[in-house]
Amino acid sequence: MVTEVTPEFVITDELAQKIDRVLDEHDHDATQIVGVLLDVQDLIEQKYVPRPVAFYIAQKLPIKVSVIYDCLTFYNALSEKPRAKYPVQVCRSVTCKINGSDTLFQTVKDILGVEPGEVTYDGRFMIEEVSCFGACDVAPAIRINGKVYGHLDTPDKVREVLAEFM
Repeated sequence: MVTEVTPEFVITDELAQKIDRVLDEHDHDATQIVGVLLDVQDLIEQKYVPRPVAFYIAQKLPIKVSVIYDCLTFYNALSEKPRAKYPVQVCRSVTCKINGSDTLFQTVKDILGVEPGEVTYDGRFMIEEVSCFGACDVAPAIRINGKVYGHLDTPDKVREVLAEFM
């Protein structure tokens, strides 16, 4: 059996200061944990909350680390595992499906050359299927780093959006 060994994530002084600023912006209010985690996740290039960061936040608020992991595993916008620099979330809700998300989904896969959960060779993109992110009014839609791009009903529109990140 081969076990993959990954280096432990280290919180630099610079990152700690940035996390502290996020906590200050949220008034060290544990009820704002989802917002805190979203903001902290954006500080890390792979768009996730590493284990040492989760424990750092838990200690600073204070809050149980299990609450942090409940959020990380429940909300599609959050991740405890490294992702790409630009996670492309494709809405798979009923509304988006009716409005063509299957075609959108296939177009994104074709353009990026990866399947959901895979990262492109350069580490820039990955595709994530999510149930809904509240963009029914602009379906079919994708979300990249928290920003929603809607009315993506042609391959050209999808290419145009993705080109912004290439």
